[in-house]
Amino acid sequence: MSLAPSIRAPRRALLLALPFMLLPAVVAAQDALETETWTRPPEHIARAVLAPRYENVSVNDMSPDRRFFLHTRSDGMPSMADFAKTHLWLGGLQIDPHANRTRSFTTRGSIGLDLIEAESGRLTRIETPRGARISNPTWSPDGRRIAYFANTDDATHIYVADVSSGRSRQVTRTPVLATLNTRFDWTSDGRSIVTVLVPEGRGAPPAAPPVPDGPQVRLTSEGENRLRVYASLLEWPYQMEQLEYYGTGQLAIIDVESRRVRNVGAPAMIRSVDIGPRGEYLRVTTVQKPFSYIVPVSSFATKEELWSADGRVIATLSERPLNDGTRSGRPGDDNGDASAMRSITWRPDGAGLSYLEREPAPDSTQQADSTANGRASSRRSDRVMLWAPPFDESSRSVVYESTGRISSVRYNADATVLFITEGTGDSQHQYAVYLSDPSTRHTITRGSSEPTNDPGSLVTVSTPMGSVVAMSADGSSVYLQGRQIFENPEEQGPRPFIDRLVLATGEKTRVYEGDNNGVSESIAAILDLESTRLLIERESPTQVPDVYVRETDGSMRKITNNRDYTPEITQAQRRRFTVTRADGFQFKVEVTLPRDYRPGTRLPALFWFYPREYTSQDDYDETLVRYNPNSFPSVGVRSMDILVLDGYAVVEPDAPIIGEAGRMNDNYEHDLRNNLAAVIDALDREGIIDRNRLAVGGHSYGAFSTVNAMVHTPFFKAGIAGDGNYNRTLTPLGFQTERRDLFSGRETYLAMSPFLYANNLTGALLMYHGMDDQNVGTAPDHARRLFHVLNGLGKTAALYYYPYEDHGPATQETLLDLWARWLAWLDLHLAPESAERTTTN
Repeated sequence: MSLAPSIRAPRRALLLALPFMLLPAVVAAQDALETETWTRPPEHIARAVLAPRYENVSVNDMSPDRRFFLHTRSDGMPSMADFAKTHLWLGGLQIDPHANRTRSFTTRGSIGLDLIEAESGRLTRIETPRGARISNPTWSPDGRRIAYFANTDDATHIYVADVSSGRSRQVTRTPVLATLNTRFDWTSDGRSIVTVLVPEGRGAPPAAPPVPDGPQVRLTSEGENRLRVYASLLEWPYQMEQLEYYGTGQLAIIDVESRRVRNVGAPAMIRSVDIGPRGEYLRVTTVQKPFSYIVPVSSFATKEELWSADGRVIATLSERPLNDGTRSGRPGDDNGDASAMRSITWRPDGAGLSYLEREPAPDSTQQADSTANGRASSRRSDRVMLWAPPFDESSRSVVYESTGRISSVRYNADATVLFITEGTGDSQHQYAVYLSDPSTRHTITRGSSEPTNDPGSLVTVSTPMGSVVAMSADGSSVYLQGRQIFENPEEQGPRPFIDRLVLATGEKTRVYEGDNNGVSESIAAILDLESTRLLIERESPTQVPDVYVRETDGSMRKITNNRDYTPEITQAQRRRFTVTRADGFQFKVEVTLPRDYRPGTRLPALFWFYPREYTSQDDYDETLVRYNPNSFPSVGVRSMDILVLDGYAVVEPDAPIIGEAGRMNDNYEHDLRNNLAAVIDALDREGIIDRNRLAVGGHSYGAFSTVNAMVHTPFFKAGIAGDGNYNRTLTPLGFQTERRDLFSGRETYLAMSPFLYANNLTGALLMYHGMDDQNVGTAPDHARRLFHVLNGLGKTAALYYYPYEDHGPATQETLLDLWARWLAWLDLHLAPESAERTTTN
């Protein structure tokens, strides 16, 4: 497949900069950079990129009875052939029109399912349809079956697997419509599945007219419209018709044994479904018209209704207006409307709907009376409500009320205990109330917690009616799970814990505390709270993560045998430095060196970074306490640590931008330059880097900062910038943490736009960009226009556009191609004396 012709231009610029007699390595690098077909890096690099890390097992999707967990089998990175399949972009939705589903089910998903026994680690392979990609595996409420989507080339169907035998059978006869709603649910009795099907007789899909009916029309709306720069929006009337066509489905309840289908209501644009107890009622959220050309589908109006199983609309629960960016279009809280229902959910005891509601306002024609404590009666209470079947006005009742503002409510399994959270931040109060004694509050936590003083979060368990707070067998206590963070994480890593809290007295007992002595532990699953039997994931800097059963006596038993697929990278030398800038500000930098690195050897280096904003040294330092010195090195397909295989040092500096709140970016250019200068000086003193052979790179905001580094400093011979924005005037209403618009922060926007300083570029810049980049603010045209100006200025640059890729390369072809070109670029500009590489097309 040919790339855009414009990438041919760099050859002339590059050749002008090279000696007349080209070394073999330079010739190989030049060939890799110029080819317009997929290329591949040297095999030792390709092996690291393609390593089957996905075969390692972690704990996911525990069964309701805690006996098993699922491992989804992958075949690695998706292919360009999958990404190239026909798809539609409709206002932020990516749809496979041939299969009536979200495009991600076509391009992603697993190739199979494995069932792993929690006690022994014994693996059972689930039988799945040959050639289908598997998604959304979901346990039945009793844990005896697993339902999943099987995605074939032209349809999605639901299959159900039997846990005892591993065999599967198809449940749906009519294909599933998985566009707006991409999941299904079991009924609480485990007998049926609720899903959205392709409606019968819907006719042919709308198509673009052969001749346009007229121009695209856009009119401003009244008031300020602070919209983001969205990548995918509806553009033509026929696309609105396509959205309605591919988004309209038939809600159905399917009996798993007989496969009998019961249609619920008329076809509608169903966004989500939440089935109630016994399957008699459903909460259904639908997308509402009018559609919009200026915001994506996620901002369209929605209506949440209560439906009966025969499709009758019983009540409207909530309505969200179209969020068109104006104040009037933004959904908010109840705005004083006492009828507004908040935090709607099914109660776990099956009694009906639970929700929050403010006490009705007094009649405005009456004088507000004072209560005994002097509070005006117009100050309304907040209430926890129950709405029971048949869901008429007489079946609403107050369960609990408070004078404070309730932000959330949860229940125990039989709904006899409420767990209330009021307030936010330092004023937050989390407490329990036994409904047998609603006047007594039992404090669980109070105020916001610092990272080094984490009280933990309430442990929850799954039930057929959803997640509930776990309580001790005698109902007296709850459990809090957290991660203890220490003041000096360089010396002491985080430690997981579980506390038991007696509600009546507030007494806490630590029932589990993990090991952090050279290892890192995390709680993967709780097998038995009463006896504190757990599944633990355990790792260290030299030990790949594995799963262990922790017995009541604290003994450990390993049940997985995961592998380190790239020891030549994970065993690389790693150093962590504290660097001090000229202004005294201190920050961290991590350096990865080849496994056989000898002290004093100066290496060519790639700086890979992503600046972040802070208000002070203390603000930055607070982020450091979460550092874990005991974690196993993570290596992914885009880990720049792979470069150590070819003798490069990889430098990953924090890049703090410091300033007063709301104006931090006023110091962006100044701090960016000083950060990089300080790191280079520090590593030069350590004898690690050759400061004459440095490259800089980053992705997204890191790419933006890479180009800024190359136009505002003379430090780097080469740069790698991926999916970036290079002109801040094209995000005029804000970006990252910047909340000022271009017109109130004009000088900052201009100073931060490397496009405006392209004439100052030093070094050679390689840019890559996904042609379908959907990230807000990083449209592919940024790279094209920067390349255009660099070419016009006689700068050395290359641009690679990758078809069908989004904000970050994903397909195997693209990733291997990128690694080949990255290495060629670095070889050409940093290490021309290196040995010739083998690069294949």
